[in-house]
Amino acid sequence: MLIVQKYGGTSVGTLERIDEVAKRVISAKKKGNDLVVIVSAMSGETNKLIEWAEYFSKNPNDREMDVLLSAGERITSALLAIALSGKGFEAVAFSGRQAGMITDEFHTKAKIEFINPVAIKNALKEGKIVVIAGFQGISKNGDVTTLGRGGSDLSAVAIAGALNADLCEIYTDVDGVYTTDPRIEPKARKLDKISYDEMLELASLGAKVLQNRSVELAKKLNINLVTRSSFNNNEGTLIIGETKMEGAIVSGIALDRNQARVTVRNVDDKPGVAAKIFKILSQKEINVDMIIQNTGKDGIANISFTVPQNELDKAIDALNGLGENFSIESDSEIVKVSIVGVGMKSHSGIASKAFETLAQSNINMQMISTSEIRISMIVEAKYGELAVRILHDAYELDK
Repeated sequence: MLIVQKYGGTSVGTLERIDEVAKRVISAKKKGNDLVVIVSAMSGETNKLIEWAEYFSKNPNDREMDVLLSAGERITSALLAIALSGKGFEAVAFSGRQAGMITDEFHTKAKIEFINPVAIKNALKEGKIVVIAGFQGISKNGDVTTLGRGGSDLSAVAIAGALNADLCEIYTDVDGVYTTDPRIEPKARKLDKISYDEMLELASLGAKVLQNRSVELAKKLNINLVTRSSFNNNEGTLIIGETKMEGAIVSGIALDRNQARVTVRNVDDKPGVAAKIFKILSQKEINVDMIIQNTGKDGIANISFTVPQNELDKAIDALNGLGENFSIESDSEIVKVSIVGVGMKSHSGIASKAFETLAQSNINMQMISTSEIRISMIVEAKYGELAVRILHDAYELDK
């Protein structure tokens, strides 16, 4: 088998942990597998590099930041290759450029355009373990680029696709995907399998196991993706096409604390006004999530929407910059609770059970959004964890 493994920052956080990763890689190699290993920077390394840059400038150039931040992953890849060689197994470390990772030219958040895997394939033919620095690539004009948040996961999935790998394993500090965060609900159960669509929803709704960009790419390339822990030998969670289990109506509950609501009051209820509001937010690259517009009265309406908390001030500044005669209110003491499951498509009563469950605990829903496999509700932040626990119990996700 050809296996692509990815190890996150905590998995390679110390020299001792890199040594443990080397042992795990060797164990897979001894079973006759070809191994390509993608690594992140050691935990804390990227933050340290950012602090160093900000010592000289509070707004450093994006191009130079890419050159700087990509160093963390290159250090880890070289150390792991040295560790493997020291244990008697031939290994070679590649930067993103050496691995053939070609991206567009958007620094700090580049997108992968294609991968030329010739060097990787040649090294594998020679029997070597290939260790690649994740999170980075090179643009067509030769500049080092980085892929943004979750970039190492994305590197691993893209390389698995380019090599037509049999399996892509994402190693983190958790041993799979759970029905909800075990720190909130101790009865949360680890899932053996989950569909791409469900994982994509959970990832975008606050679950931290995988970034949604990597799940999107895995679905597009039809990659067998497993997430598991690098600190034990427990079976992980397999992420594949639709699991087709009739009984599994709801798969998980997600809690997203990074939410803030903006309400624009006294908006003229006429065509083009909403477009004007959301166009300026789009131009400022502010991610708008849930949107509600009430029915206008006397030619006036209100529009409410949610944005990430860290973009709230930017959103308010953008709206104030329009110079319109409306008032703006905001609330950052909210969270988004979401129910996810492919079985929801063909089962009625899922939403009503959620609403009844929250009502019984006197939790008010401020906003609601739905799709075929998701129901999301905005509630007060102080009720977020309680909402997760009672919904988890209502759908019997511990069984």
